[in-house]
Amino acid sequence: MKLIIQIPCYNEAETLEIALNDLPKHIDGIDEIEYLIINDGSADNTVEVAKRWGVHHIVNLRRNKGLAYGFMAGIDACLRHGADIIVNTDADNQYVADDIELLVRPIIEGRSDIVIGARPIDETEHFSPLKKKLQHFGSWVVQKASNSDIPDAPSGFRAYSRDAAMRLNVTNDYTYTLETIVQAGRNKIAQTSVPIRTNGELRPSRLFNSMMGYVKKSMVTILRAYLMYQPLKTFSLLAIIPFIVGLGVIIRYLVYVSMGNSAGHVQSLILGCTLLIMGFISLMIALIGDLLAKNRKILEDIEYHTRKMDYDGVNNKDGYKKENNL
Repeated sequence: MKLIIQIPCYNEAETLEIALNDLPKHIDGIDEIEYLIINDGSADNTVEVAKRWGVHHIVNLRRNKGLAYGFMAGIDACLRHGADIIVNTDADNQYVADDIELLVRPIIEGRSDIVIGARPIDETEHFSPLKKKLQHFGSWVVQKASNSDIPDAPSGFRAYSRDAAMRLNVTNDYTYTLETIVQAGRNKIAQTSVPIRTNGELRPSRLFNSMMGYVKKSMVTILRAYLMYQPLKTFSLLAIIPFIVGLGVIIRYLVYVSMGNSAGHVQSLILGCTLLIMGFISLMIALIGDLLAKNRKILEDIEYHTRKMDYDGVNNKDGYKKENNL
């Protein structure tokens, strides 16, 4: 059983060594632990710090491409290096590294494929009252969108089994944390949460410049992910409102016609027809969206099997070389 701990980095030279020093060297049930950093276009000596410390693998991105892209690049590298379990943590030492054992335990025991660390949000001193409320609200929205019970959706401290990692598909450029939970929930991938601890803040968060910007990007990410997997339900609900209102307006017009008092009510007929057309168009979008979602599911299955053949082929080849001393 091989565990690779990956750390996305962007100008983390000052804090990276602190985070690396705390990483576990042994976990019961794990035969081998390796460490990987994703250098997301850092302009400082992040890579030099990692090499000096002895990190096994370094993924270099020539320019900053964002957290979501860096995360997926790290997942790809971990799979190619034969990881059975992948743990993602932060370079600013936000999370207590000893809790990595809590993350991987449900995967080792075969109880889950994705494990997300739930921070003590209300007890975290460097979180403002507004941020605490927004964290809880955002997690609640993700729970509803993903049909899951993950209490801390924005947490980046998480573990993936090899199979779950091969099924990941992140389409947004902002963050992987929210979309992957919705994706896993809608694809019925076993995911759970465990309580974890946090360390004191070493530097301010770089994920967002303002609280409103964070809320806006998070809501767009959740909505987009939900629409990908539930277009029929979403647009059907949107079609009901104009359809019912339009039908009511037309019935009102017909009542006036039956009473011989239709003069001056032609506008109601126009409005009713317009609303019915809007409802019909929304219903057609729902059906087209549902067909696209089914095609997306097929493409995800194809991509999963392609990845499996690719990664297994690479690892089998490397294993053959090691076994035969080539």
